[in-house]
Amino acid sequence: MTKSYPLFTQISLTQDLPEYNLKKGQIGTIVEHYPMEDQEDGYSLEGFNLPQVTIEVSASQITPLDPQRQNP
Repeated sequence: MTKSYPLFTQISLTQDLPEYNLKKGQIGTIVEHYPMEDQEDGYSLEGFNLPQVTIEVSASQITPLDPQRQNP
């Protein structure tokens, strides 16, 4: 089973995203979840000091700031 995080969970990046000039550890908020059958779930994130920019990542690229909000 893959990780699944609720909408509006604050997360931190687990790796650099050079295409967005973002670094590991920067904090954002989940604004959309894309469940996948045979792949890693996807998420849209906002709030990286990038006005009106939404980025898309896979579940392995993020970790919740509050691990108690992670669904089993």
